[in-house]
Amino acid sequence: MENIVVIGAGLTGLTTAFHLTRKGKKVHVLEQSNRTGGQIHTFREEGFVFESGPNTGVVSYPEVAKLFAALAPACELETAHEEAKRRLIWKGDKFRALPSGLFSAITTPLFSLSDKFRILGEPFRAKGTNPDEAVGELAARRLGKSFLHYAVDPFLSGVYAGDPMKLVTRYALPKLYNLEQQYGSFIRGTIAKAKLPKTERDRLASKKVFSAAGGLENLTIAMTEAIGKEHITLSATDITIRPSNKQWLISYQTPLGGEQTILADKVITTVGAYSLPKLLPFVSKEDMDKISNLKYAPVVQASVGIRNTNKLQFNAFGGLVPSCEKKEVLGILFPSACFDGRAPKEGALFSFFIGGVKHAELTTWQDDELKALIIRQFHSMLKFPVDVEPDMIRIFRHPHAIPQYELSSGERFQTIEKLEKEYPGLILAGNMKGGIGMADRIRQATQLTADI
Repeated sequence: MENIVVIGAGLTGLTTAFHLTRKGKKVHVLEQSNRTGGQIHTFREEGFVFESGPNTGVVSYPEVAKLFAALAPACELETAHEEAKRRLIWKGDKFRALPSGLFSAITTPLFSLSDKFRILGEPFRAKGTNPDEAVGELAARRLGKSFLHYAVDPFLSGVYAGDPMKLVTRYALPKLYNLEQQYGSFIRGTIAKAKLPKTERDRLASKKVFSAAGGLENLTIAMTEAIGKEHITLSATDITIRPSNKQWLISYQTPLGGEQTILADKVITTVGAYSLPKLLPFVSKEDMDKISNLKYAPVVQASVGIRNTNKLQFNAFGGLVPSCEKKEVLGILFPSACFDGRAPKEGALFSFFIGGVKHAELTTWQDDELKALIIRQFHSMLKFPVDVEPDMIRIFRHPHAIPQYELSSGERFQTIEKLEKEYPGLILAGNMKGGIGMADRIRQATQLTADI
Protein backbone atom coordinates (compact mmCIF):
# COMPACT_ATOMS: atom_id res chain seq x y z
CA MET A 1 0.00 0.00 0.00
CA GLU A 2 1.33 3.42 -1.01
CA ASN A 3 -0.19 6.90 -1.30
CA ILE A 4 1.49 7.53 -4.64
CA VAL A 5 3.54 5.50 -7.13
CA VAL A 6 5.80 7.31 -9.59
CA ILE A 7 6.80 5.45 -12.75
CA GLY A 8 10.24 6.49 -13.99
CA ALA A 9 13.29 7.77 -12.09
CA GLY A 10 14.44 10.37 -14.58
CA LEU A 11 14.53 14.08 -13.78
CA THR A 12 10.73 14.49 -13.81
CA GLY A 13 10.09 11.38 -11.72
CA LEU A 14 12.77 12.10 -9.13
CA THR A 15 11.75 15.76 -8.75
CA THR A 16 8.13 14.68 -8.32
CA ALA A 17 9.00 12.04 -5.71
CA PHE A 18 11.37 14.43 -3.90
CA HIS A 19 8.73 17.13 -3.47
CA LEU A 20 6.04 14.61 -2.48
CA THR A 21 8.38 13.08 0.11
CA ARG A 22 8.99 16.53 1.59
CA LYS A 23 5.21 16.96 1.87
CA GLY A 24 5.04 13.78 3.95
CA LYS A 25 3.45 11.59 1.29
CA LYS A 26 4.16 7.87 1.16
CA VAL A 27 5.79 7.51 -2.26
CA HIS A 28 7.37 4.66 -4.18
CA VAL A 29 9.31 5.01 -7.45
CA LEU A 30 9.56 2.24 -10.04
CA GLU A 31 12.42 2.39 -12.55
CA GLN A 32 13.06 -0.06 -15.38
CA SER A 33 16.83 0.45 -15.58
CA ASN A 34 19.38 -0.39 -12.90
CA ARG A 35 20.06 3.24 -11.94
CA THR A 36 18.22 6.49 -11.29
CA GLY A 37 18.68 9.63 -13.36
CA GLY A 38 17.27 8.63 -16.74
CA GLN A 39 19.26 10.29 -19.51
CA ILE A 40 21.28 12.30 -16.98
CA HIS A 41 24.53 10.39 -16.42
CA THR A 42 27.94 11.86 -15.56
CA PHE A 43 31.20 10.03 -16.26
CA ARG A 44 34.66 10.74 -14.85
CA GLU A 45 37.72 9.51 -16.68
CA GLU A 46 41.38 10.57 -16.41
CA GLY A 47 40.70 14.24 -15.66
CA PHE A 48 37.59 14.59 -17.87
CA VAL A 49 34.09 14.98 -16.41
CA PHE A 50 31.49 14.48 -19.13
CA GLU A 51 27.79 13.83 -19.64
CA SER A 52 26.20 11.12 -21.75
CA GLY A 53 22.89 12.98 -21.96
CA PRO A 54 22.00 16.65 -21.44
CA ASN A 55 25.04 18.85 -20.79
CA THR A 56 23.34 21.95 -19.42
CA GLY A 57 20.03 23.55 -18.58
CA VAL A 58 18.83 27.13 -18.27
CA VAL A 59 17.46 28.63 -15.05
CA SER A 60 14.27 29.58 -16.91
CA TYR A 61 11.95 29.24 -13.92
CA PRO A 62 12.22 29.92 -10.18
CA GLU A 63 11.50 26.23 -9.54
CA VAL A 64 15.03 25.36 -10.71
CA ALA A 65 16.76 27.61 -8.19
CA LYS A 66 14.38 26.52 -5.43
CA LEU A 67 15.07 22.81 -6.09
CA PHE A 68 18.82 23.32 -5.73
CA ALA A 69 18.28 25.41 -2.61
CA ALA A 70 16.21 22.59 -1.10
CA LEU A 71 18.97 20.06 -1.87
CA ALA A 72 21.91 22.12 -0.55
CA PRO A 73 24.51 21.33 0.58
CA ALA A 74 24.24 17.83 -0.93
CA CYS A 75 24.05 19.37 -4.41
CA GLU A 76 25.00 22.88 -5.47
CA LEU A 77 23.80 24.86 -8.49
CA GLU A 78 26.70 25.75 -10.81
CA THR A 79 26.15 28.54 -13.32
CA ALA A 80 28.27 28.85 -16.43
CA HIS A 81 31.16 31.28 -16.93
CA GLU A 82 30.64 34.47 -18.92
CA GLU A 83 31.98 32.62 -21.98
CA ALA A 84 28.65 30.78 -22.14
CA LYS A 85 26.98 33.98 -23.34
CA ARG A 86 28.99 33.73 -26.56
CA ARG A 87 27.23 31.47 -29.07
CA LEU A 88 28.72 30.43 -32.40
CA ILE A 89 27.13 29.53 -35.75
CA TRP A 90 28.94 27.75 -38.56
CA LYS A 91 28.98 29.55 -41.90
CA GLY A 92 31.23 28.79 -44.83
CA ASP A 93 34.49 27.59 -43.34
CA LYS A 94 34.37 28.57 -39.68
CA PHE A 95 32.29 29.32 -36.60
CA ARG A 96 31.12 32.92 -36.32
CA ALA A 97 29.71 34.64 -33.22
CA LEU A 98 26.01 35.38 -33.02
CA PRO A 99 25.49 39.14 -32.66
CA SER A 100 25.41 40.37 -29.08
CA GLY A 101 24.88 44.06 -29.71
CA LEU A 102 23.94 46.67 -32.31
CA PHE A 103 27.37 46.94 -33.97
CA SER A 104 27.85 43.17 -34.26
CA ALA A 105 24.28 42.84 -35.57
CA ILE A 106 25.07 45.30 -38.35
CA THR A 107 28.45 43.81 -39.26
CA THR A 108 27.77 40.07 -38.88
CA PRO A 109 28.13 37.99 -42.06
CA LEU A 110 25.47 35.57 -40.80
CA PHE A 111 22.48 37.56 -42.06
CA SER A 112 21.79 39.23 -45.40
CA LEU A 113 21.82 43.00 -45.71
CA SER A 114 18.15 43.05 -46.71
CA ASP A 115 17.17 41.04 -43.61
CA LYS A 116 19.21 43.35 -41.37
CA PHE A 117 17.08 46.22 -42.68
CA ARG A 118 13.98 44.01 -42.52
CA ILE A 119 14.41 43.56 -38.76
CA LEU A 120 13.77 47.30 -38.33
CA GLY A 121 10.23 46.73 -39.57
CA GLU A 122 9.52 43.73 -37.33
CA PRO A 123 7.58 45.74 -34.69
CA PHE A 124 5.20 46.97 -37.40
CA ARG A 125 4.60 43.67 -39.19
CA ALA A 126 1.13 42.13 -38.88
CA LYS A 127 0.88 39.24 -36.46
CA GLY A 128 0.19 35.75 -37.74
CA THR A 129 -3.27 34.24 -37.93
CA ASN A 130 -2.38 30.54 -38.31
CA PRO A 131 -2.33 28.91 -34.84
CA ASP A 132 -0.48 25.91 -36.26
CA GLU A 133 2.26 27.91 -37.98
CA ALA A 134 5.64 26.18 -37.91
CA VAL A 135 8.58 27.92 -36.25
CA GLY A 136 10.37 28.12 -39.59
CA GLU A 137 7.39 29.77 -41.28
CA LEU A 138 7.07 32.28 -38.45
CA ALA A 139 10.78 33.13 -38.53
CA ALA A 140 10.85 33.64 -42.29
CA ARG A 141 7.70 35.80 -42.17
CA ARG A 142 8.83 38.09 -39.36
CA LEU A 143 12.62 38.09 -39.67
CA GLY A 144 13.59 36.86 -43.13
CA LYS A 145 15.13 33.74 -44.62
CA SER A 146 18.71 34.39 -43.51
CA PHE A 147 17.54 34.60 -39.88
CA LEU A 148 15.68 31.33 -40.40
CA HIS A 149 18.75 29.62 -41.87
CA TYR A 150 21.47 31.03 -39.59
CA ALA A 151 19.68 31.61 -36.27
CA VAL A 152 16.39 29.72 -35.92
CA ASP A 153 17.33 26.52 -37.75
CA PRO A 154 20.58 25.90 -35.81
CA PHE A 155 18.87 26.89 -32.54
CA LEU A 156 16.20 24.24 -33.11
CA SER A 157 18.88 21.73 -34.09
CA GLY A 158 20.52 22.40 -30.74
CA VAL A 159 17.33 22.24 -28.67
CA TYR A 160 15.09 19.77 -30.50
CA ALA A 161 17.40 18.17 -33.08
CA GLY A 162 14.31 18.88 -35.17
CA ASP A 163 12.96 20.40 -38.36
CA PRO A 164 11.83 24.05 -38.04
CA MET A 165 9.25 23.52 -40.78
CA LYS A 166 7.54 20.78 -38.74
CA LEU A 167 7.81 22.05 -35.16
CA VAL A 168 4.66 24.07 -34.38
CA THR A 169 5.48 27.35 -32.64
CA ARG A 170 2.71 27.38 -30.03
CA TYR A 171 3.76 23.91 -28.84
CA ALA A 172 7.53 23.95 -29.37
CA LEU A 173 8.26 27.58 -28.45
CA PRO A 174 5.15 28.85 -26.63
CA LYS A 175 6.92 31.92 -25.19
CA LEU A 176 7.84 33.08 -28.71
CA TYR A 177 4.31 32.41 -29.97
CA ASN A 178 2.80 34.39 -27.09
CA LEU A 179 5.12 37.35 -27.70
CA GLU A 180 3.64 37.82 -31.15
CA GLN A 181 0.06 37.05 -30.16
CA GLN A 182 0.01 39.29 -27.07
CA TYR A 183 2.21 42.16 -28.26
CA GLY A 184 2.09 41.85 -32.05
CA SER A 185 5.88 41.74 -32.27
CA PHE A 186 8.91 39.95 -30.85
CA ILE A 187 10.73 43.22 -30.27
CA ARG A 188 7.76 45.07 -28.74
CA GLY A 189 6.95 42.04 -26.59
CA THR A 190 10.50 41.66 -25.32
CA ILE A 191 10.69 45.36 -24.39
CA ALA A 192 7.29 45.26 -22.67
CA LYS A 193 8.13 42.16 -20.66
CA ALA A 194 11.46 43.65 -19.57
CA LYS A 195 9.56 46.58 -18.05
CA LEU A 196 7.21 44.41 -15.99
CA PRO A 197 7.91 44.54 -12.23
CA LYS A 198 9.61 41.41 -10.89
CA THR A 199 9.08 39.80 -7.51
CA GLU A 200 11.89 38.19 -5.52
CA ARG A 201 10.63 34.84 -6.75
CA ASP A 202 10.70 36.04 -10.39
CA ARG A 203 14.34 37.09 -9.99
CA LEU A 204 15.31 33.51 -9.17
CA ALA A 205 14.78 32.76 -12.87
CA SER A 206 18.15 34.22 -13.83
CA LYS A 207 18.15 32.72 -17.38
CA LYS A 208 21.72 31.56 -16.72
CA VAL A 209 23.10 28.31 -18.12
CA PHE A 210 23.49 25.78 -15.32
CA SER A 211 24.80 22.40 -14.32
CA ALA A 212 25.28 20.80 -10.93
CA ALA A 213 28.68 21.28 -9.30
CA GLY A 214 30.81 18.31 -10.32
CA GLY A 215 28.35 17.05 -12.93
CA LEU A 216 24.61 16.89 -13.51
CA GLU A 217 24.30 13.41 -12.03
CA ASN A 218 24.98 14.94 -8.61
CA LEU A 219 21.50 16.48 -8.88
CA THR A 220 19.75 13.15 -9.41
CA ILE A 221 21.95 11.41 -6.82
CA ALA A 222 21.03 14.04 -4.21
CA MET A 223 17.32 13.57 -4.93
CA THR A 224 17.69 9.77 -4.82
CA GLU A 225 19.28 10.02 -1.37
CA ALA A 226 16.62 12.45 -0.14
CA ILE A 227 13.79 10.21 -1.34
CA GLY A 228 15.45 7.17 0.23
CA LYS A 229 16.66 4.16 -1.75
CA GLU A 230 14.19 1.97 0.14
CA HIS A 231 11.43 3.90 -1.64
CA ILE A 232 12.87 3.23 -5.11
CA THR A 233 12.75 -0.10 -6.95
CA LEU A 234 15.27 -0.44 -9.78
CA SER A 235 15.23 -3.06 -12.57
CA ALA A 236 11.44 -3.14 -12.38
CA THR A 237 10.27 -4.63 -15.67
CA ASP A 238 6.89 -5.51 -17.24
CA ILE A 239 5.22 -2.69 -15.33
CA THR A 240 1.46 -2.44 -15.86
CA ILE A 241 -1.12 -0.15 -14.28
CA ARG A 242 -4.81 -0.97 -13.85
CA PRO A 243 -7.68 0.80 -12.07
CA SER A 244 -8.97 -1.11 -9.03
CA ASN A 245 -11.93 0.10 -6.94
CA LYS A 246 -11.03 3.81 -7.05
CA GLN A 247 -7.37 2.93 -6.50
CA TRP A 248 -4.56 1.76 -8.76
CA LEU A 249 -3.00 -1.70 -8.97
CA ILE A 250 0.58 -1.59 -10.23
CA SER A 251 2.27 -4.90 -11.04
CA TYR A 252 5.88 -5.45 -12.08
CA GLN A 253 8.73 -7.97 -12.12
CA THR A 254 12.06 -7.79 -10.30
CA PRO A 255 15.09 -10.05 -10.85
CA LEU A 256 15.09 -11.34 -7.26
CA GLY A 257 11.50 -10.94 -6.08
CA GLY A 258 9.57 -12.08 -9.13
CA GLU A 259 6.13 -10.54 -9.61
CA GLN A 260 5.26 -7.70 -7.22
CA THR A 261 2.13 -5.59 -6.79
CA ILE A 262 1.42 -2.22 -5.19
CA LEU A 263 -1.98 -0.71 -4.45
CA ALA A 264 -1.88 3.10 -4.58
CA ASP A 265 -4.23 6.06 -4.38
CA LYS A 266 -2.47 7.85 -7.22
CA VAL A 267 -0.04 6.86 -9.96
CA ILE A 268 2.14 9.31 -11.89
CA THR A 269 3.81 8.23 -15.14
CA THR A 270 6.88 10.13 -16.32
CA VAL A 271 8.05 7.74 -19.05
CA GLY A 272 8.23 8.32 -22.80
CA ALA A 273 5.05 8.13 -24.88
CA TYR A 274 6.36 4.98 -26.60
CA SER A 275 6.21 3.10 -23.26
CA LEU A 276 2.57 3.91 -22.50
CA PRO A 277 0.71 1.25 -24.56
CA LYS A 278 2.19 -1.58 -22.49
CA LEU A 279 2.06 0.43 -19.26
CA LEU A 280 -1.64 1.40 -19.55
CA PRO A 281 -3.42 -1.59 -21.14
CA PHE A 282 -6.88 -0.33 -20.06
CA VAL A 283 -6.69 2.76 -22.30
CA SER A 284 -8.54 2.37 -25.62
CA LYS A 285 -6.45 2.00 -28.77
CA GLU A 286 -8.07 5.14 -30.21
CA ASP A 287 -6.93 7.27 -27.27
CA MET A 288 -3.54 5.59 -26.94
CA ASP A 289 -2.73 6.15 -30.61
CA LYS A 290 -3.19 9.89 -30.09
CA ILE A 291 -0.55 9.85 -27.35
CA SER A 292 1.96 7.21 -28.40
CA ASN A 293 2.37 8.49 -31.97
CA LEU A 294 4.73 11.16 -30.64
CA LYS A 295 7.88 11.27 -32.76
CA TYR A 296 11.33 11.35 -31.12
CA ALA A 297 14.56 12.58 -32.64
CA PRO A 298 17.39 10.02 -32.42
CA VAL A 299 20.71 11.54 -31.38
CA VAL A 300 24.26 10.34 -30.91
CA GLN A 301 26.30 12.34 -28.43
CA ALA A 302 30.06 11.96 -28.35
CA SER A 303 32.21 13.30 -25.54
CA VAL A 304 35.60 14.23 -26.95
CA GLY A 305 38.58 15.23 -24.83
CA ILE A 306 42.06 16.54 -25.53
CA ARG A 307 44.67 17.00 -22.82
CA ASN A 308 46.48 19.91 -24.43
CA THR A 309 44.92 22.27 -26.96
CA ASN A 310 48.31 23.87 -27.74
CA LYS A 311 46.77 27.27 -27.01
CA LEU A 312 43.77 26.90 -29.31
CA GLN A 313 40.96 28.83 -27.58
CA PHE A 314 37.34 27.75 -27.23
CA ASN A 315 35.81 30.58 -25.23
CA ALA A 316 32.14 30.05 -25.98
CA PHE A 317 29.13 27.94 -25.06
CA GLY A 318 29.65 26.06 -28.29
CA GLY A 319 28.81 26.15 -31.97
CA LEU A 320 25.65 25.12 -33.82
CA VAL A 321 25.42 24.12 -37.47
CA PRO A 322 22.67 25.32 -39.85
CA SER A 323 21.12 22.59 -42.00
CA CYS A 324 21.98 24.51 -45.17
CA GLU A 325 25.70 24.13 -44.41
CA LYS A 326 25.36 20.34 -44.89
CA LYS A 327 27.82 19.29 -42.19
CA GLU A 328 27.87 15.91 -40.46
CA VAL A 329 27.13 17.27 -36.98
CA LEU A 330 24.27 19.24 -35.44
CA GLY A 331 26.64 21.16 -33.21
CA ILE A 332 29.62 21.03 -30.86
CA LEU A 333 29.38 22.28 -27.27
CA PHE A 334 32.38 23.38 -25.18
CA PRO A 335 31.58 22.23 -21.61
CA SER A 336 35.08 22.93 -20.29
CA ALA A 337 34.71 26.59 -21.30
CA CYS A 338 31.48 26.83 -19.31
CA PHE A 339 32.31 24.98 -16.10
CA ASP A 340 35.43 24.36 -14.02
CA GLY A 341 36.98 20.93 -13.67
CA ARG A 342 35.59 19.36 -16.84
CA ALA A 343 39.00 18.83 -18.47
CA PRO A 344 42.71 18.91 -17.56
CA LYS A 345 44.05 22.44 -17.10
CA GLU A 346 45.64 22.75 -20.57
CA GLY A 347 42.98 20.68 -22.29
CA ALA A 348 39.37 20.92 -23.42
CA LEU A 349 36.19 18.86 -23.45
CA PHE A 350 33.75 18.89 -26.38
CA SER A 351 30.31 17.39 -26.87
CA PHE A 352 29.49 16.47 -30.47
CA PHE A 353 25.82 15.98 -31.41
CA ILE A 354 25.00 13.89 -34.47
CA GLY A 355 21.79 12.78 -36.18
CA GLY A 356 18.46 14.31 -35.27
CA VAL A 357 15.31 14.27 -37.37
CA LYS A 358 17.01 15.35 -40.59
CA HIS A 359 19.95 12.93 -40.39
CA ALA A 360 18.64 9.97 -38.40
CA GLU A 361 20.63 7.60 -40.60
CA LEU A 362 23.89 8.80 -39.03
CA THR A 363 22.80 7.40 -35.66
CA THR A 364 22.86 3.88 -37.14
CA TRP A 365 26.54 4.10 -38.07
CA GLN A 366 29.00 1.81 -36.31
CA ASP A 367 31.27 3.25 -33.61
CA ASP A 368 34.35 3.22 -35.86
CA GLU A 369 32.45 5.13 -38.57
CA LEU A 370 31.26 7.70 -36.03
CA LYS A 371 34.77 8.10 -34.63
CA ALA A 372 36.10 8.77 -38.13
CA LEU A 373 33.36 11.38 -38.64
CA ILE A 374 34.20 13.03 -35.33
CA ILE A 375 37.92 13.17 -36.10
CA ARG A 376 37.16 14.76 -39.50
CA GLN A 377 35.17 17.54 -37.82
CA PHE A 378 37.72 17.79 -35.00
CA HIS A 379 40.19 18.90 -37.68
CA SER A 380 37.94 20.83 -40.09
CA MET A 381 35.63 22.58 -37.64
CA LEU A 382 37.68 22.89 -34.45
CA LYS A 383 40.84 23.58 -36.49
CA PHE A 384 43.17 21.11 -34.77
CA PRO A 385 46.22 20.20 -36.93
CA VAL A 386 45.85 16.99 -38.96
CA ASP A 387 48.54 15.24 -36.93
CA VAL A 388 46.64 15.87 -33.66
CA GLU A 389 43.89 13.50 -32.57
CA PRO A 390 41.60 13.48 -29.53
CA ASP A 391 42.82 11.72 -26.40
CA MET A 392 39.32 10.47 -25.66
CA ILE A 393 36.17 9.72 -27.65
CA ARG A 394 33.16 8.21 -25.90
CA ILE A 395 29.97 7.57 -27.89
CA PHE A 396 26.44 7.51 -26.43
CA ARG A 397 23.33 6.57 -28.41
CA HIS A 398 19.85 7.89 -27.69
CA PRO A 399 17.21 6.44 -30.06
CA HIS A 400 14.44 8.39 -28.28
CA ALA A 401 16.40 11.52 -27.39
CA ILE A 402 14.01 14.44 -27.88
CA PRO A 403 10.24 14.53 -28.46
CA GLN A 404 9.09 16.59 -31.42
CA TYR A 405 6.25 19.00 -30.68
CA GLU A 406 4.71 18.84 -34.12
CA LEU A 407 1.11 19.26 -35.36
CA SER A 408 -0.15 16.17 -33.51
CA SER A 409 0.76 17.74 -30.15
CA GLY A 410 -2.58 19.49 -29.62
CA GLU A 411 -4.51 16.25 -29.95
CA ARG A 412 -2.04 14.56 -27.59
CA PHE A 413 -2.42 17.23 -24.91
CA GLN A 414 -6.23 17.07 -25.15
CA THR A 415 -6.22 13.26 -24.89
CA ILE A 416 -3.98 13.36 -21.81
CA GLU A 417 -6.33 15.85 -20.15
CA LYS A 418 -9.35 13.69 -21.07
CA LEU A 419 -7.79 10.52 -19.62
CA GLU A 420 -6.83 12.24 -16.36
CA LYS A 421 -10.44 13.38 -15.93
CA GLU A 422 -11.81 9.97 -16.89
CA TYR A 423 -9.47 8.15 -14.47
CA PRO A 424 -9.08 10.17 -11.23
CA GLY A 425 -5.73 9.53 -9.60
CA LEU A 426 -3.90 8.92 -12.89
CA ILE A 427 -1.42 11.64 -13.86
CA LEU A 428 0.42 11.49 -17.20
CA ALA A 429 3.58 13.61 -16.97
CA GLY A 430 7.02 13.63 -18.56
CA ASN A 431 8.38 15.38 -21.63
CA MET A 432 5.50 14.39 -23.92
CA LYS A 433 3.92 17.64 -22.68
CA GLY A 434 5.02 20.80 -20.89
CA GLY A 435 8.40 21.32 -22.56
CA ILE A 436 11.56 19.31 -23.11
CA GLY A 437 14.28 21.21 -21.24
CA MET A 438 15.52 20.36 -17.75
CA ALA A 439 13.90 23.53 -16.37
CA ASP A 440 10.60 22.45 -17.96
CA ARG A 441 10.88 19.04 -16.31
CA ILE A 442 11.60 20.52 -12.89
CA ARG A 443 8.79 23.05 -13.24
CA GLN A 444 6.24 20.44 -14.33
CA ALA A 445 7.11 18.14 -11.44
CA THR A 446 6.98 20.99 -8.92
CA GLN A 447 3.61 22.19 -10.14
CA LEU A 448 1.94 18.79 -10.25
CA THR A 449 3.10 18.00 -6.71
CA ALA A 450 1.71 21.34 -5.51
CA ASP A 451 -1.69 20.26 -6.81
CA ILE A 452 -1.65 16.93 -4.91
